[in-house]
Amino acid sequence: MTEQTVDTTTDDKTETSRGLGIFLALAGSIGLLSSAILIIEKIKLLEDPADALSCDINPFVSCGNVINTDQASAFGFPNPLIGVAGFAIVVTLGVLLVAGVKLPSFVQAGLWLGSLLGVGLVTWLQYQSIYDIESLCPYCMVVWSVTIPIFVLVSAWVLRTLHPGAALTRFVNNWSVLIIVLWYVAIASAIWFQFGSDLWA
Repeated sequence: MTEQTVDTTTDDKTETSRGLGIFLALAGSIGLLSSAILIIEKIKLLEDPADALSCDINPFVSCGNVINTDQASAFGFPNPLIGVAGFAIVVTLGVLLVAGVKLPSFVQAGLWLGSLLGVGLVTWLQYQSIYDIESLCPYCMVVWSVTIPIFVLVSAWVLRTLHPGAALTRFVNNWSVLIIVLWYVAIASAIWFQFGSDLWA
C-alpha cells in the first residue's frame, strides 16, 4: 500500500487569495461609499453654493474647500466618479476571490495597474490638499486610507504569483504591514507639520 501525500500549497494559496478578497471587498466598499458621498456633496454644492456640507468641520477640514478646486476635477469631471468606478471593480474582484475564483493573470495585472494609478492619483491629491489647497476633505482622506493598503497588498499578491522566489517578493510580503504603517505615518506627519493645532481650531 503506497502512502499518499497531500499537497497543501494550492490550499494555502487559495486561502491567501480569499483573505485578500475579503480585504478588497471591505476596503473597496468603504472607498465606494466615500466616493458616492462626495458625489452627493458635490451635487448639493451645485444646487446651493452657500449650503454647508456635512463634512465642513472648520476652515482647514472641509470638503467644500476641496470640491470646488480644479484639482477635484483633474480630468475634466469630478474625481469621485473615478473612485466609484474603480472601487466597484475592486469590490467585484474581491468577491470573486472570496468565492474561490482563480483570476487570470491579465486580470491580476489589470488590478495591480489600476491600484498603481489609483495610489498615484491619491498621492498627487494629498500633496495638492496639504500644500496648495491647504484644506483637508474628510471623505477624501478615507479614500486615501483604503487606496494605500489596496495597492501594497495587491502588489504583494501579484509578486507572489509572478515571481514567488524573488527578493522583492519576500520583502514586500514580509513587510507589507510596516510599509502601510510607515506610509500612513508619513502622510500624518506632513499634515501635522503643515496644519498643526489648526486642525482642531
